[in-house]
Amino acid sequence: MGAERVQDIAISSKETIPDAFIRLETEQPGITTVHGAVLEVPTIDYSDPDEEKVLSAIEDAARNWGMFQIVNHEIPSEAIAKLQAAGKDFFELSQEEKEVYAKPSGSKSMEGYGTALQKEVEGKKAWVDHLFHKIWPPSAINYRFWAENPAFYREANEEYAKHLHGVVDKLFKSLSLGFGLEGHELKEAASGDNLEYLLKINYYPLCPRPDLALGVVAHTDMCTITILVPNDVQGLQASRDGRWYDVKYIPNALVIHIGDQIEVFYSKFDDINH
Repeated sequence: MGAERVQDIAISSKETIPDAFIRLETEQPGITTVHGAVLEVPTIDYSDPDEEKVLSAIEDAARNWGMFQIVNHEIPSEAIAKLQAAGKDFFELSQEEKEVYAKPSGSKSMEGYGTALQKEVEGKKAWVDHLFHKIWPPSAINYRFWAENPAFYREANEEYAKHLHGVVDKLFKSLSLGFGLEGHELKEAASGDNLEYLLKINYYPLCPRPDLALGVVAHTDMCTITILVPNDVQGLQASRDGRWYDVKYIPNALVIHIGDQIEVFYSKFDDINH
């Protein structure tokens, strides 16, 4: 018998949720969220013909915010909608069908369908299931974890990955120039054309007590860059000046998080320049 999934727990949770999902008061969004305020992180127009302006805005937002949103990027809205539909359709499959793609027991890889990804602090659990797999480069892809249903799942992922390259290249170029390096150097340091893209689809079942639970606990990302494709269901939050805010949703925007590996670059760069 496989692990218990949050999607199953949600079906039987009508008015309350199991204790394991009730966060400590210091984490409960009903208490920690600044209500009535939306955090407007920097928004950058990727189509601005003034490339210097775009590169400078990315470098400034990355250094001073650690996150920003980009609009008018190279990924068509149809490709984003198709990717979102593929993820939604996957999680609407029967439990038996989804378990075919489950992360193997004892696997050290993050890939596969699952529930627990991070260590659970004090036995607390996150209100989320996920599907995690690589989408680039082709040599790194394990199609064992790519859903065959819906039938367009593979096409949606491949189309999204194809359009993603331009976004990634401009981000790395901007950050590289911000460090005083040549535009190509930072991406080369991050494996160049062999840079791996990992796709994680998070599924947050309807929760009767969203004021008590968290889909994803407070965290930083271990990677170089995270590119989020949000939807219109409010849920993304960010910490600013020690307080938690809902992040403004912009249709078809990509939310960029600067990962720990780039943060290390910043700290070393600042040390050298002081």
